[in-house]
Amino acid sequence: MKRAKENLTATSVWQAVDQAVAARVDPMGVAVPLVHAQLAWLAHPQELADVAAQFSSKMLELQWHSWLRAFGMASTDVELPNPDDNRFADPVWTESASWDIAKEWYLLSTHHIQDMLYATPGLSSRDRRRAAFWWRKWLNAMAPTNFLLTNPVAMRKAAESNGDSLVRGMRNFLADLQAGTVRMTNPDDFQLGRNLATTKGAVVFRNRLLEVIHYAPSQAAAHGVPLVIVTPWINKFYILDLNPKKSLVKYLVDQGFDVYITSWKNPDASLRDVTFDDYLVEGIDAIVNVARSISGAEAVNAVGYCIGGAALATYLAWANRHYGQGKVPVAAATFLTTLTDYHKPGDIEVFLDESSIAWLTQAMDRKGYLDGAEMAAAFRLLRSNSLIWHYVVHGYLYGETPPPFDVLYWNMDTTRMPAAMHKWYLREFYLNNALIRKDALTVAGQKIDLGQIEQPIYAVAAADDHIAPWKQAFRVNNFVAGSKRFVLSSSGHILGIVNPPVTPPKREYWATQAERHDSADSWRERAEHRQGSWWEDWVAWLRPLSGKAGQAPAMSNATYPVLADAPGTYVVER
Repeated sequence: MKRAKENLTATSVWQAVDQAVAARVDPMGVAVPLVHAQLAWLAHPQELADVAAQFSSKMLELQWHSWLRAFGMASTDVELPNPDDNRFADPVWTESASWDIAKEWYLLSTHHIQDMLYATPGLSSRDRRRAAFWWRKWLNAMAPTNFLLTNPVAMRKAAESNGDSLVRGMRNFLADLQAGTVRMTNPDDFQLGRNLATTKGAVVFRNRLLEVIHYAPSQAAAHGVPLVIVTPWINKFYILDLNPKKSLVKYLVDQGFDVYITSWKNPDASLRDVTFDDYLVEGIDAIVNVARSISGAEAVNAVGYCIGGAALATYLAWANRHYGQGKVPVAAATFLTTLTDYHKPGDIEVFLDESSIAWLTQAMDRKGYLDGAEMAAAFRLLRSNSLIWHYVVHGYLYGETPPPFDVLYWNMDTTRMPAAMHKWYLREFYLNNALIRKDALTVAGQKIDLGQIEQPIYAVAAADDHIAPWKQAFRVNNFVAGSKRFVLSSSGHILGIVNPPVTPPKREYWATQAERHDSADSWRERAEHRQGSWWEDWVAWLRPLSGKAGQAPAMSNATYPVLADAPGTYVVER
């Protein structure tokens, strides 16, 4: 008994020391999980011997392949790039024996290390994912494609252009250095109100946190129940109004809906004490009441995107208690790529634990906010090959100018997060996963229980979403009480939502009703598969809940006059 107690004490002391080291030396968990993985393999010699034998077998196979290629004979590649890995797409990486051999050795080493880290015995799945993530970032950075002398395509372009590609690449590098980021598109190609966010409308309300934009009708008649869109304050609202062909806002207006949208303030240090409660009351509740006043409707239909969806879910639970059931000013809700259960929040999990949040908290306390550029860098790191190294290679080694791409411009147009709000959000939603626990949170004076939400909901997730994984986004159906329709769109967090109907259809989706006891897999088995955009399915669901079509309401009223033309003033603030 005494020895067991001593062992328990020793373990506790070791864990405390480990946590202290992580918090002070490695707050983002870059090195510590890798050290843990190495120690775990050393503590399991039998498993280590097994994987070493497998690697040796692959090495011998690759050695034979290398000899065959070196002597000009045909041989099938031992290791193939992953289906989404386009770094070695140029034929030279297969046709040239030298470059094929270099590619094969890199891929074998990379894939073997990754597989070993994911299979580490005696290590938690969380530590396995973190170790694999950070090692993968290093392996991606060290890819032969990223360096001039080991990239045959870059050397060929330099020779063909008499070195001009390298001169252009240096100019691109210096421009990025001045901008402080690896640019994915040229910011000079876009201007809000000119070729982005062009749907006609007006700012009809402004407070310290948001501007409310009311869009002008494009049809003679409009549905009587207005549609309120709560956008994420992590980015700017115009992802839903990029250009006339991609704009969800314009599509809804053209379908006869009366649309209002949040344009959030880009906060500075003066708003450091703004809380999540403030975003709910001064933001969501404010836009709901503005829309009700101008339209004359008793209730609105609401849409929430990403964190805007999580805030909308919180608001609905709050409103069902604050206003009382039957008096809630929201008739139905739509959630776009929204997490309410943060148990498995996707790849972003590698950045979030006690030590990393403590480190972020200290940084936010010093500045009063979390810098949007820091958050954007973290999200780009999640897909470093496609969002960082692709632009390094094409911009610096090939000397190419990135083409105009509105989504990437929006992605670069970052916003800040108020310190108090974001600290609370990270801790309560991500670390404590408190949103799904009945009455675990108190927001704006009310206990939050998602089970209070009796309004019908429509939820959309994206199959390739790495920010809000679709199976986790599905779990909103397990907590709310009203009727539920769930849709799984192809593509990712952005393009799964910015998904206009086109001919021929580019994407696909799965849709059917969801039940509270459903799992994501059981729902998927019976979901109906369709080609095209889920926008059309959503409008068919939304129309019966939006009242009869009648004369479109005025743009403003005496209480909420026009303050500025859309897209407003907050969206252009840096």
